[in-house]
Amino acid sequence: MAKLTTRYVESITPKDGEIILWDDDLGGFGLRCYPSGRKVYVVQYKLHGRTRRRTLGKHTVVTSDEARKQAKLVQADVARGADPSAERKARLRSPTIKELGKRFLKEHVELHCKPTTLYDYRNLLRGVVNPVLGGIKVSEITFGDIQNFHLKRRETPYQANRGVMVLSKMLNLAEDWGLRPMNTNPARRIKRYPEVEKKRYLNDDEQERLGGVLVDALKSGEISRYAFAAFYLLILTGCRLGEIQKLRWDYVTPTHLELPDSKTGRRRIPLPREARAMIETLERREGNPFVILGERGEGYYNDLQKPWRRVRERAGLEDVRLHDLRHTYASVAVMNGIDPFTLKEILGHKNLTTTLRYVHLSDDAVQKAAGQIANRLAASLGSMA
Repeated sequence: MAKLTTRYVESITPKDGEIILWDDDLGGFGLRCYPSGRKVYVVQYKLHGRTRRRTLGKHTVVTSDEARKQAKLVQADVARGADPSAERKARLRSPTIKELGKRFLKEHVELHCKPTTLYDYRNLLRGVVNPVLGGIKVSEITFGDIQNFHLKRRETPYQANRGVMVLSKMLNLAEDWGLRPMNTNPARRIKRYPEVEKKRYLNDDEQERLGGVLVDALKSGEISRYAFAAFYLLILTGCRLGEIQKLRWDYVTPTHLELPDSKTGRRRIPLPREARAMIETLERREGNPFVILGERGEGYYNDLQKPWRRVRERAGLEDVRLHDLRHTYASVAVMNGIDPFTLKEILGHKNLTTTLRYVHLSDDAVQKAAGQIANRLAASLGSMA
């Protein structure tokens, strides 16, 4: 035995077999020597009655002094009850963020979330999260990693925030699944970017212009009767796109659309007379349960965005999304005195807060109400001349 200094280690010549030379200054610190001449620093310790050994690094990659410091740190961890070898093996076995994402989708999202949520999460992981963080081990990802990811996406704040949100959900589950220590989720403290709420709805002139373009597009064959009906139903009912797109005949009653499942669960949607009349103009196809038939008469109309882009371009409404038809329904409801509690039930919101965001769309209604208040106050105050 001798003190393992750099000079001493370099003087050791290869032997016929593998040997370990132990340091006479620090117990448990040693050098493993191979017949090939390779030399590796190790530290040996005993935990729970079992002797374990951990590699510290190859000589020439780490110096003897660096290896000695690592050995002391390992021994300090052991004194506190930790098992460095087991922790290292756990890190090596730890899945990557990409692998955790696959398990997250299969074992959590598929079982507990809507198909649309599964679709959104899968695309978010594939296109936003994995290209930046997918290769990092779950056990090693840090606050800094996620913060840098968030910063790189600052030009698209919605995607950046959703990326952090799904990462936080995944890392919470990683703790539950024993892949990280509890309460170590590094995504929890990332401050989200402010998101500008899109306030877009059709005023009276735009509604009239859209109606004329839809009729012309139907007559010219540019859009099918089913696409035409879908756009009208979105406006007349305030439904979400998927609720109309995948509407089945057995959901339709004389007064309601009875949806067994929607974004917010089972939903009973009032069916106005005009919407019912529009549905009655549509042909049923034997063997096809859907109201809005696909372009070939099979299944439902899978891509309503394509005809909508043509229609909105002709109407000069390039900034209007299909979801803005739902906004329009909400704004018209508010301007006609429908209270938020009633509107909440019509739109199928889980809480009133969501409905109130739609209420804010109606600038005209707010302006009108403010004018009425001012007129009444002015009358009470008398002439200001």
